[in-house]
This record gives sequence, C-alpha cells and structure tokens, in this order.
Amino acid sequence: MLSGFKQFILRGNVVDLAVGVVIGVSFGTVVTALVKDLINPLIALVAGKPDFTGISFTIGSTVFPIGDFITALVSFILVAATVYFFVVTPINALIARTRKDPAPADPTTKKCPECLSEIPIDARRCAQCAQPVMGKAA
Repeated sequence: MLSGFKQFILRGNVVDLAVGVVIGVSFGTVVTALVKDLINPLIALVAGKPDFTGISFTIGSTVFPIGDFITALVSFILVAATVYFFVVTPINALIARTRKDPAPADPTTKKCPECLSEIPIDARRCAQCAQPVMGKAA
C-alpha cells in the first residue's frame, strides 16, 4: 500500500503539477503586486480613486454595495491584461521566432528553355515544342 503511494508521489506528473502550482502562486503574487503597486496608483492618478468600494444603490430599504464587485471586476481585468501583455504576448513572439518553417519540397516540374511550359523534372524532351531538354535544371 505504501509502495503504491510512493510510486504515485514520485511519478513525473505529480511532481510537474506541484512545481507548476508553486510557480503559479509565486507568479500570482508578482502580478497582484504589479496591479496593486503600479497600475492602481495610475488609475488613482487619472480617476481620483483606485477603488470603487463606496459605490452602492438602494432599492426600498435594501442597500446593494456593488462597489466591491466593481473593484474586483476591474482588478480581474487589469490582472488579465497584465498577464496577456507582459507574459502571453512575449512568449508567443518568442515561440514564433524559434519555430522554423518546413523545408520546401523538391520541385516536380521544370520550365522548358524554348517555350517556357512546365514539364516533368525527368523529361528529356518538351511535350509542347519537342525541344530536347538537358539535365534536371533548366
């Protein structure tokens, strides 16, 4: 029973998942700090306040404090935009730069030097003008 548990824990997928979770939590902390310490003060500079917690409305005698929701929504959009523009876009550009295009296929036809029609690469005579064609490259 314990050997099965040991085998499960030491399997590559579990270790990879653990590393991914730890790095994800650390990255989340960095992104949250970026939004809190840099982007929210920029919003406060432009809008006057970095959050909307004071916004609410009342229907009858019930108060709906929607400011917290709006603040959370704006924070989510800012975090998503930060991750997209500072992580996803550069990584996609890096992957695109390292990806190589496949080599072009060898040609199967060539041009006749006399009439410029397309003929099979191994042809010795053009089917259109009957002109002899030398070699594979014309």
